[in-house]
Amino acid sequence: MVERRRRLEEDGGPDGRPLARQVARLSLQALPVLAAEPLYVLVDTAVVGRLGAVALAGLAVAGVLFAQVTTALNFLSYGTTARSARLHGAGDRAKAVTEGVQATWVAIAVGVLVLVVGQIVARPVANALGDGGAVADAAVGWLRTALFGAPLILVTLAGNGWMRGVQDTARPLRYVLAGNGLSAVLCPVFVHVLGWGLEGSAIANVIAQVIVASLFLSAIARERRTHPEVSLRPDLGVIRAQLTMGRDLVLRTAGFQICFLSATAVAARFGPASVAAHQVVLQLWNFQSLVLDAVAIAAQALVGAALGANGADRAKAIAAQVTRYGLWMGLVFGVLFAALAGVLPHVFTGDPAVLAAVPAAWWFFVAMQPVAGVVFAIDGVLLGAGDAAFLRTTTLVAALAGFLPLIWISLAAGWGLVGIWTGLSVFMLVRLVAVLLRTRSGRWAVTGAPAA
Repeated sequence: MVERRRRLEEDGGPDGRPLARQVARLSLQALPVLAAEPLYVLVDTAVVGRLGAVALAGLAVAGVLFAQVTTALNFLSYGTTARSARLHGAGDRAKAVTEGVQATWVAIAVGVLVLVVGQIVARPVANALGDGGAVADAAVGWLRTALFGAPLILVTLAGNGWMRGVQDTARPLRYVLAGNGLSAVLCPVFVHVLGWGLEGSAIANVIAQVIVASLFLSAIARERRTHPEVSLRPDLGVIRAQLTMGRDLVLRTAGFQICFLSATAVAARFGPASVAAHQVVLQLWNFQSLVLDAVAIAAQALVGAALGANGADRAKAIAAQVTRYGLWMGLVFGVLFAALAGVLPHVFTGDPAVLAAVPAAWWFFVAMQPVAGVVFAIDGVLLGAGDAAFLRTTTLVAALAGFLPLIWISLAAGWGLVGIWTGLSVFMLVRLVAVLLRTRSGRWAVTGAPAA
C-alpha cells in the first residue's frame, strides 16, 4: 500500500513526469501571469505619479473600483480550469477547449454588461469615494476609458482558465507578458510625450488588453484547425453549469473582499500610523499569496485531470503531496519573514511611528505562513475537484464567525492591529480545519466529466 501510494505521488499525471516536476513547471509558469498585473500597476502608478497628487489620487480611486470588478469575476479563470482539466484528463481535448469557448461567451456577455453599467455609475461611485471635485473628475475620466477593456480582461481570464486546464501555462505567460510589456512602453508615451494625461494610462491599458484577448481568441482558432469538433456555438447547458460554479466563487471572493476592506477601514480609525503599518504587512501578505496561488493553480490542473481520468486514488495522492509542498513553502516563508523583521519594513517606510506599529501585525503574519501554505494548496485541490460550493460556505462562515466580529470588536475595545490580525488568524485557522477535514473525508474526489 505504501509503495502504491508512493508511485501515485511520483507519477502525478498522464504525461508521466514526476509530480514535483509537474507542480514546479505549472507553478513557475503561472506565477509571472499572476504577478504581471500587480507589477504593471506599480509602473502605472509611477508614471501617473509625475502628473501630481490629483491625478494619482484619481488613479487610486478608479483603480480600486476597476480591480474590485475584475477580481470578483475571476471565476472565469478558476472555474474554467476545474472543468477543462477534467475533460483533459479524460483525453478529450476538444471538449476541454470547448469549455473555454463557452467561458469566453460568458466573458463577452458579462464584460459588455460591466461596460454599460460602469459608464452609468462611474460618476456617482467616484463622487462617493473621491472628494466630489477634481479627484472624482480624474477618476471618472480614467474609469470610463478603462471600462472598454472589461470584456477583453474577462476574455483573458477565460483563456487562462482553459489553457491551465489542459496544462498549457507557457502560452498564457507569453501572451500576458507581451501585453503588459506593450502597455508599460505605451503608458509614459501617451501620458507624458503625447500629453494625454491620466486618460493616456487607461488607453495604454485598453490597447494591451486588445492584444492579449486577441491572442487568446487566436489560440481557440488554432485549436479548431487541429480539432474541428471544437464548437463555437453557445451551449446554454454548459454556460448554466459554469455560472452556477461562478456564483459560488463570486460569493467566496466577496467574503475575502469584505473582510480585507473592513480590516483597512478599522485600521484607519486607529490613526495614520496604524493603517500605514497594516498596509505594509498586508501588501507582503498579498505578495506571498501570489506564490502560493501559483502552487494552487498547479494542484487545480493536476487534480482535475486525475479525476477526469477516473483516478480518484491518484487525485488523493496528489492532494497529499501538494499539501506537503504548501506546508514546506509556508515554513520557508515564515522563517524568511521572521529573519527580515528588522529589515524589510524599512524598505517600505522610514516613518518611526509606522515602524513602531508594524510588529503588532508582523508576528501574526509570520506565524500564519505555514497555515496559509496548507490552506492555499488545499484550496487548489478542492477547486480542481469542482468543490466550489464547499469553499464558498466555509469561507463565508470563517468570515462571518471569525474575521469580521473580531475586526469590529477590536475597534470597540481599542485592540488596534493586534485585534485585526487576530481576526485574520482566526479566519485562516477556521479555513484550515475545514479544508483538512474535507480533504481527509475524500468526498471531494468525484470522478468523471463535469456536469453540463
